[in-house]
Amino acid sequence: MAVQPEGTPCWADAMFGDVEGAKSFYGDVLGWTFGESSSEYGNYTQAYADGKAVAAVVPPMSGQEGHSQWCLYFASQDAAATAGRIREHGGEVLMEPMQVGDFGTMCLARDPSGVVFGLWQGGTHEGFEAPPEQTGAYCWAEVFTREPEKSDTFLTAVFPYTAKQIDDAAVDFRMFDLGDRTVLGRMRMTEDFPPEVPPYINVYFSVDNCDDAVARATKLGGILRFGPMDSPFGRFAALSDPQGASFSVIDLRRTEGDLPRTTDV
Repeated sequence: MAVQPEGTPCWADAMFGDVEGAKSFYGDVLGWTFGESSSEYGNYTQAYADGKAVAAVVPPMSGQEGHSQWCLYFASQDAAATAGRIREHGGEVLMEPMQVGDFGTMCLARDPSGVVFGLWQGGTHEGFEAPPEQTGAYCWAEVFTREPEKSDTFLTAVFPYTAKQIDDAAVDFRMFDLGDRTVLGRMRMTEDFPPEVPPYINVYFSVDNCDDAVARATKLGGILRFGPMDSPFGRFAALSDPQGASFSVIDLRRTEGDLPRTTDV
């Protein structure tokens, strides 16, 4: 696998107080299998879809117990240099770049609007192995923020993105491109979101059938937040898992309607 361009979403993981419960839930909902946990790296456990790495689960570090949430990592060719740009443009580095054996270098940060994300400078572990259309694979992500102007300015300053705004007065949604590839969305959080819900990145995983995946998730204690709904990109639904981590599922094959018009910004 070639080195991924700077700013490409390349990995996702989440801390869970009940790791075995998370493995059981995502195994049933997304069909994931799991590798052996690595005690050397905090019992970090990789998830696989048809033998290809798609994500990881890990127990919380001391002092980080509480609400579970997925963390999206962006590819960086030089994590220290990217961390410098994060600081320069009003972000906060939560964890300095740290080498993880020969797997790569990780860093955790927060944008000026409060969205937490990661950087990954790949070594032997370069990131997602499964293509977006594969069942159980990561396929998309959206930044949810109450201060989109801060996030928009920050993202295009730190990463080599170009941006385009969806021409829809009913929704404030922006998309970020690397070259001719759209890699990330940004949604303004409305008053529909309770004030205690912090800004976050919502990750999407591919499924064969959105409605069936929702039924499995809710049967296992997940909460349906939105949908299922048809769109030009696929039929999707937003969920929370039993430990509170937000994620979405999407059937990329079931599309309906025309793609939205956009304006370069």
